[in-house]
Amino acid sequence: MTQIEVNPKILCGKPVIKGTRIPVYLILELLAAGYDFGRIMEAYPDLKREDIEAAIEYASGVVKGEEVLVSKVEA
Repeated sequence: MTQIEVNPKILCGKPVIKGTRIPVYLILELLAAGYDFGRIMEAYPDLKREDIEAAIEYASGVVKGEEVLVSKVEA
């Protein structure tokens, strides 16, 4: 996943698309708002399809690695 970069000097270490200041969270927010890949690439011409896919893959890995604490569920 070489398209994602984490650098403390860029956006306080938030993961971004390498060579840009476009954070992974922005791509996820746009997708959640209904933007498709084409619309995102129109809004951010420096992005490629692979960059958007890498952002999704990165986010998936973060969530997959999270420890989930489940509290007691009442019926």
